[in-house]
Amino acid sequence: MNKTVRKPELLLPAGTLERLKTAFLYGADAVYAGMPAVSLRNKTSFTMEEMKEGIAYAHKLGKKVYLTVNLFTHNQDIPKVEGFVQALNDLNPDGVIVADPGVFNLLKQKCPQIPRHISTQANVCSSLTINFWKEQGAALCVLGREVSLSEIKEIRKLCPDIRLEMFIHGALCISYSGRCLLSNFMTGRSANKGNCAHTCRWRYKLYEGKLNSPNAESSYYLEEETRPDQLFRIDEDTHGTYIMNSRDLCLLPRLNEILPVGLDSFKIEGRNKSEYYAAVTARTYRAAIDDWFQNPDSWKPDSYMRELMTLQSRGYTVGFLDGNAGPEAQNYDHPGSHGDWRFAGVVKGYKTNRMIVEVKHKISIGTVLEALSPFEFDPILLTVSEIREAETQKNLETVSAGKNNQLIEIKTNLKNKKALPPLSVLRVFDPEK
Repeated sequence: MNKTVRKPELLLPAGTLERLKTAFLYGADAVYAGMPAVSLRNKTSFTMEEMKEGIAYAHKLGKKVYLTVNLFTHNQDIPKVEGFVQALNDLNPDGVIVADPGVFNLLKQKCPQIPRHISTQANVCSSLTINFWKEQGAALCVLGREVSLSEIKEIRKLCPDIRLEMFIHGALCISYSGRCLLSNFMTGRSANKGNCAHTCRWRYKLYEGKLNSPNAESSYYLEEETRPDQLFRIDEDTHGTYIMNSRDLCLLPRLNEILPVGLDSFKIEGRNKSEYYAAVTARTYRAAIDDWFQNPDSWKPDSYMRELMTLQSRGYTVGFLDGNAGPEAQNYDHPGSHGDWRFAGVVKGYKTNRMIVEVKHKISIGTVLEALSPFEFDPILLTVSEIREAETQKNLETVSAGKNNQLIEIKTNLKNKKALPPLSVLRVFDPEK
């Protein structure tokens, strides 16, 4: 084992209580979660009671939960933020992620015992900024995604006495640390209020010409397909243009360069993503990190990348790790997700010789499922030989995820039920979707 470098905490997103439990099952050391009213993900579904349950569940496992209070406040937000800050003392999280300096000071005054983490939304990109937040009492800074590996190494050397965290996987915004105004401009839905319309993914036509005056300089204009004749002028600087479709961040191929730096936490983006996403990213990065610490000299990324390729993604990029991201960071051809595997279901338990499954995708008799065990990296292959509707016991030839929380009982060739405890996820190869 490599004992000269600290092993980073593996930090997973949790948009629901079930995703929180899934992340822990598959190897996360900690999760971050938030209440919709005070964080930048208003589609998360945690209630206050669920948050209490999730934190208690984590602490029983010896793991951690960090709560996001990372909105940028307007005056009308102050009462709800003050109310939530009062509730934090009862929730007892392991830290609070914050971007707004006013919220930071409120937390410092009202619950000083809870560590304060500086969000990526605060654009922390230098040792100067980190030292500022350290002096204010911050326990951890999340580095901006724009910080290169060479800068990270220098920052770690200059800031040895504060915890540092970096994003290693997830969606990238075409903006500066997520501060995108495009959605707000086009639809009135603010990305910085957690309600992004993903305007950067829409279909546009590009025109070159002179508008308004024959003496005007030639420029470029975008026309969005549902807004004919409404032209938006765009300009391009040395870094490119900001209305683009970014590939997803994936730093796994470079973990052998990042791990020796000695950062404290590796963060995965995606609080609105599925249990399958939580399971695959947690198990893959858990295995990759642990294997590097066991034998860094022989570590290779290939097997881990094969697993990550089963996720729906827009293609992968290392982002700004080597400096300014070039054209390879963008996906110019297709705005949708790629990937031939689908989230088929969640194991809910067992009944005699049958597995009880919550259906997430079409399953038929003869379907070969890949079950992801929390205890071994290679998937377990399961051939479905019989399907019953759990409530009625009606025999089915095929079933789709048409109803919420639809439960079925499937008969398979599984021999060891302990290898797939409740919350284990199943996937199916479906290249035509």
